[in-house]
Amino acid sequence: MRVLVAGGTGFIGRRVVDELRKTGRHRLVVMTRDPARSRPVEDVEYVRGDVSDAASLEEATRGIEAVVHCVQFPNHPVESPSRGWTYEKVDGEGTERMVAACKENGVRRFVYLSGAGVRPGRTESWFKAKERAERAVMQSGMEYVIIRPSWIYGPDDRSMNKFVTFVKLLPVVPVIGSGQEQVQPVSVFDVAAVVARAVDEPAATNKVFELGSREPISMDGIMQTLMKVLGKQRPLVHQPAWLVKIPAALIQYLPNAPLSPGAVDFITMDERVDPSSAEHAFGVRFTPLEEGLRSYLRPVGAGSRS
Repeated sequence: MRVLVAGGTGFIGRRVVDELRKTGRHRLVVMTRDPARSRPVEDVEYVRGDVSDAASLEEATRGIEAVVHCVQFPNHPVESPSRGWTYEKVDGEGTERMVAACKENGVRRFVYLSGAGVRPGRTESWFKAKERAERAVMQSGMEYVIIRPSWIYGPDDRSMNKFVTFVKLLPVVPVIGSGQEQVQPVSVFDVAAVVARAVDEPAATNKVFELGSREPISMDGIMQTLMKVLGKQRPLVHQPAWLVKIPAALIQYLPNAPLSPGAVDFITMDERVDPSSAEHAFGVRFTPLEEGLRSYLRPVGAGSRS
């Protein structure tokens, strides 16, 4: 098949492309907003496509048989309404445009990367937008697979690596909230393996899968695990979410702002997932957090960079 990976130059998309290339079964096309700035990968075609531009999506999906949709807006999860970088514009409206283009061009299968906790009735902007996107995918008439991962981490993610920097450079590690929120972190490599297999797996057709580690772990537990891997110990300093939102309300207007009130809520979510159906359908074992971190981090002073 000709498989299009939308968002294929991003944190998750690059790993999906790598996994699909390993199989050697498909001709791969990567959709990105600016192909000229992409680092070419052998045997991969690059096309321009922007979820805010319906014409570009119609062009990008011509001759495509399966689409993997893993588009994120820049600086996620901090929204920038003035640039159109919001969950509603990118995840909601953008996915609807992509689905419409795929239907127009006869795409057979659509793999959508959603998020943990998506279901009707949620009021948070990210849940509302992704529920809207899921609905468009499910009602499209195409074969679909919907993937709902928990917190995704990896070598160049925008979240876990902030804490890596804190541990390395600061005398204390700031943690927003109580630190008792439960998370089920999942390695980007595990996510990519599942998404790549979802392109072909008949048993996954028209189903929804949750991805995450088997056992939930608190934010404090994540920080302790991270410090163990880095060979460092730092005190954890908890900051109430409501207090952090006060400066975040001003910070959010800076270019590439590191925080916003909405991002504070996103960071402190407590959402559980059940990965058992994904493990069964795709034959995967979700990597425990410590093992996943050790695969790309080295103890501070060990002579290897993270």
